[in-house]
Amino acid sequence: MRLAKNLTWLAALLAVAMSPGSPQRGIEIADIDKSADPCTDFFEYANGAWRAANPIPASMGRWSRRWKAGEENKDRLKGILEEAAAVKDAPKGSVEQLVGDFYAACMDESRINGLGVKPVQPMLTEIDAMKNSAEIRLVISNLHAVGIRVPFALIGNSDNHDPTQVIAQIFASGLGMPDRDYYVKKEPRFVEAREKYLAHVAAIFRLAGDSDERAKAGAATVMRMETQLAENSLDNVALRNPRETDHKTSFSDLQKMTPDFNWSAYYHRLRLSRDARGAEADVLPADVNVAEPKFLAEFNRQLTTTPLADWKTYLRWHVLDAAGPSLSEDFVKEDFAFNGAFLSGAKEMKPRWKRCAEAADRGLGEALGRKYVSKYFPPEAKARMVELVSNLRLAMKETIDGLDWMSPETKAKALEKLSTFNPKIGYPDKWKDYSKVVITRDSYWDDVVAGRKFNVSDNLSTIGKPVDRGRWGMTPPTSDAYYNPLLNEIVFPAGILQPPAFSMDSTDAVNYGAIGVVIGHEISHGFDDQGAQYDAQGRLNNWWTAEDLKKFQEKGACVVNQFESYFVEPGLHHNGKLVLGEAIGDLAGAKIAYRAFQISRRGKPPLPDQDGFTPDQQFFIAWGQFRGDAIRPETMRTMIQGDPHPIAKYRVIGPVSNLPEFQKAFGCKAGSSMVRPKETRCEVW
Repeated sequence: MRLAKNLTWLAALLAVAMSPGSPQRGIEIADIDKSADPCTDFFEYANGAWRAANPIPASMGRWSRRWKAGEENKDRLKGILEEAAAVKDAPKGSVEQLVGDFYAACMDESRINGLGVKPVQPMLTEIDAMKNSAEIRLVISNLHAVGIRVPFALIGNSDNHDPTQVIAQIFASGLGMPDRDYYVKKEPRFVEAREKYLAHVAAIFRLAGDSDERAKAGAATVMRMETQLAENSLDNVALRNPRETDHKTSFSDLQKMTPDFNWSAYYHRLRLSRDARGAEADVLPADVNVAEPKFLAEFNRQLTTTPLADWKTYLRWHVLDAAGPSLSEDFVKEDFAFNGAFLSGAKEMKPRWKRCAEAADRGLGEALGRKYVSKYFPPEAKARMVELVSNLRLAMKETIDGLDWMSPETKAKALEKLSTFNPKIGYPDKWKDYSKVVITRDSYWDDVVAGRKFNVSDNLSTIGKPVDRGRWGMTPPTSDAYYNPLLNEIVFPAGILQPPAFSMDSTDAVNYGAIGVVIGHEISHGFDDQGAQYDAQGRLNNWWTAEDLKKFQEKGACVVNQFESYFVEPGLHHNGKLVLGEAIGDLAGAKIAYRAFQISRRGKPPLPDQDGFTPDQQFFIAWGQFRGDAIRPETMRTMIQGDPHPIAKYRVIGPVSNLPEFQKAFGCKAGSSMVRPKETRCEVW
């Protein structure tokens, strides 16, 4: 069976390699702002005309060909979902029944509006019925079972020190604003956010039936408790350092850290609430990793000092916050007012069908994804991606081999790590089984809860077992990619393997310049400031000599300084330490993707110019067009605060301004804005 599969795979590869002719789709000529100078502002040059002709849609915070493609994926999902919803007698538990009924329930807006807050009333009643602090544990476990992670979260994930095994991971959660800084910093934008948040929480409480006085008092209680939790949380930069969050301990010692919270009872309840496997539910984890011990200490303090009535208010808020987008229109609008309009600057909500498609993907991702890939990701596309990934890995190998600053000892370790990379392309080899999930057309919130329960249960079932390397962390329709250092894997869902990132009809210059840089970016994450702390086996383990590590950190400091100089508005610039990993990924990704493009041409005649552009120019323009985001000021401010990714403009000009290959391709002279002086040029890999 395996031999037959391998022969089929080889045949597909050969069919791609031997197909007559060459793809003809090149760069998007009409997107180029020819009045701009590529050596002065390459971002404006590569995609300025597209942005001028395509204003950000009212429902979006960012817009580019890439974001447009992500939204078009949802058009495809809509077709799948509407087709499934039209079949009202599909077999129970079938993919068609699950996604069809989920979508139909979500689209039944009149029914949802008629129910108001009633769908979550059982949860609110349970909270209100708490009689003592011991029952807080019961409610927290029940909320965790449906993915409402307050005030902490527990998940299964690979062990930092033995990544072949899954252990319980506990981390800080339970904040209603994006991160701790929104609660503690004094700048006007954070003060404004706190004012808006207080008003938002009070508005939701009023919609749930509270008087104005009680709603305002409840909002103040929520703000006070969340602020105390935030004050004892790590900031975003610290959270990026895996050694800051590496605190492996035994389950019994966990109890000593928080003596007033019964962890055994919590865990038993959590397991029992997700299934009826009593024997398995009695098994406690041997070890856990506590990401933020200080946060847990604050949680324990609040258990003993915060009045029960305040805990009820806090937990009640987080149920309403989690359920808000799935309830009646008044809740949905208020949720959007804060999380959409204020935080991202969006002017209106996405249409209901699109929100329902997104919800179906979140809740039943691999069931829906199975339908998606059968229609929109053919085997020959996967074969073409295999070739691209192979050339990118070879390019990274040659790059490491050629480094003049790294010792042979560290090089050997780096090459060992590269050799163990596991690429995943398109979709899982084995699909998750959703057949026991109960989805009906009667209650949309109940369907959301069913999906949440499945996903929580699916994750918790891995704890205490060997890692299943076939599992995916994204759904197939997702227009994104990721690197997992513990499994040393790079993952590219089918959703991102669409134009403008990738197309079977595109020239190699375009594919290497767009998805090729993305592939290189994910490979480079294995060697950025975070990934470089994990070895070839995925262990948090230093594999560097002291001298090489010092040189590596100095090279990273160059990138930090470069991005600290990029302002999104007066007085507000990127946090270089926050975006360091992503900026290294873009810099190294562009460099090795260019090298991979050259590798793909070895032994072949030179490519002709197309549309007046050389192949090298097409490569860089493809990158500039893929990352050509227009972005709202509100979205920029939110990203600057907590997103480890730079905004698109600096993801384009930041890396290429360091590359001599770019300077040569466009004939940029020394002193040009897009040519960093040699003494400040950054090169990590």
